[in-house]
Amino acid sequence: MKLVLAIVNKDDSGTVSSALTKEGFSVTKLATTGGFLMSGNTTFLVGIDDNRVEEVLAIIEKHSKKRSQMIPSTTYGNSAYASIPVEVTVGGATVFVLNIERYERL
Repeated sequence: MKLVLAIVNKDDSGTVSSALTKEGFSVTKLATTGGFLMSGNTTFLVGIDDNRVEEVLAIIEKHSKKRSQMIPSTTYGNSAYASIPVEVTVGGATVFVLNIERYERL
């Protein structure tokens, strides 16, 4: 048995959740914040049999889109702060697949 822990951008979380549920996966969702942008994310927890890991990963990949975003960047210049926008890539998903030694419903 495996635990898939996927951190997904908040903009994609509804689509990812719907797609996983539609395919019969039980999903636990946690609202999370992180990364250097301190932006909202959703962390999904999916407990599955080993043979279904690739199916879950394919669903998450299909519905988690990367996008560009402009953020202000502070640099030093002539003893004054200047804000220069920088383009960064956000979105997508960060996924961990963990082995489960024991599983019980209590």
